[in-house]
Amino acid sequence: MFLSPIGRLTSVCLTVTALVMSLAMSQARADIGAYVLIDASSGAVIEQENATRKWYPASLTKLMTAYVTFKAIREGRASLDSAVVQSKNSAAEPPSKMGFKVGTRFTVDTALKIILIKSANDVAVALGESIAGSESGFIAMMNAEAQRLGMSNTRFYNPHGLPDNRQVTTARDLAILALALRRDFPESRNFYDHPGIRFGKKTLRSANREFLLRVPGANGMKTGYICNSGYNVAASATRGNKTLIAIILGAGSGLERTAFARQLFDEGFRKRGGRSITSLSGTTGNPPADGYCRRNKSPGPKGYMARFDMEKEKQGGFLFFAKANKSDEDKLDDSGFKLSNGKPDWAKILDRTLGPRRIAYRPLDVGLGNPKGSPSVSPGTVPAGAASEAVAAIAGEDIAAEDVPLPVANPVRRAENEIRAKMQLTANAKTAGAIPQGGDTVSRPGAAVELSKSSPGSIFRKGLDFTVPVPSPSPRK
Repeated sequence: MFLSPIGRLTSVCLTVTALVMSLAMSQARADIGAYVLIDASSGAVIEQENATRKWYPASLTKLMTAYVTFKAIREGRASLDSAVVQSKNSAAEPPSKMGFKVGTRFTVDTALKIILIKSANDVAVALGESIAGSESGFIAMMNAEAQRLGMSNTRFYNPHGLPDNRQVTTARDLAILALALRRDFPESRNFYDHPGIRFGKKTLRSANREFLLRVPGANGMKTGYICNSGYNVAASATRGNKTLIAIILGAGSGLERTAFARQLFDEGFRKRGGRSITSLSGTTGNPPADGYCRRNKSPGPKGYMARFDMEKEKQGGFLFFAKANKSDEDKLDDSGFKLSNGKPDWAKILDRTLGPRRIAYRPLDVGLGNPKGSPSVSPGTVPAGAASEAVAAIAGEDIAAEDVPLPVANPVRRAENEIRAKMQLTANAKTAGAIPQGGDTVSRPGAAVELSKSSPGSIFRKGLDFTVPVPSPSPRK
């Protein structure tokens, strides 16, 4: 068949465009460690790079923590109202954390919202202990589920994602997990589509909030960061009747991972998928060396604008990718994106790289709930159906928790009432001559309360609680 001159010209243009797109996209994505974009309905891969390279999951680990919990609820081993207890072991986890006092009780529902939106490490451990009876038992359940789902290059050693170089995964494996979460537990999708939570008077923002607030169709899922992994995200978006899932590992900043995710989705909704995500096999390399974040730094304001400015995309189609290099960054006139004091105008940069906010920021109200009963499994035991051999290999740690009454709904008010009562006792004791007036250090009614031993009305530990210190009585009165 012979083509007309117009047909031949069209064919040549399409070929050139495809080559430019391929070259330009590789330039734009040089700082991303690995990524994959899949169709959520079929698991078909739309785009990927290094999808089978081993990487550190960071807080994307909590997606598996949630999966194991949802499965326990479905099998009747727990419920959303089941009690979770803050143990000594869980309270000792480093930030990000809620900082609840040891013994604080809250529901599984609350725990899931906190770990998936706030990404609290202490609550992740407490939740695992309540489901499996011990942290080690829960980790074994996580690995058993990873094996069952076909996450062939994934190993878990904790339920939160804090640094442990033995804990590895791949973009492919995380895509399988994200797909399983949406497929197996569709009723639970509202646990990871909120930009933040409000707990009492505290508003705690999700690291994924700008993606959820700005990117059309965005509806999840979870971010993660440790230095050895860089900035990771499992993101999902729905436009029309089509949902896509993106896994991005090793970005140089939170904005870079979000802007890159937006680009992936904008491109992906115009494409068809190819082979299934499960067909990717093997491994294409080891995780990055320690200190990855210090080598793969944030692109900076000019870098963001050179790579992700949506105005350039509108003007030049995909050709804008070709300008994502250092020389063009140096030539970029960034005067329109600076404040009068010379600092970057991040509001404008966000609007141009992610789009304006489409919805208002409304955090989800979260409280302790009304936990029922004790944790679902006795310490040291293994629930039915949980790969008992794997669990038994590393199980045996008991929950170190004190079962205390649930605090009242308004701990601040209770603390204030206690202060008034103690000050009254102080006044009565002084009148009776019971308070030493010298410089001794004898404890007395009305003395300042040590925050690490906060009042029974407080659920927070030192530095993170609502408790108001009780003032010492004035020597002049």
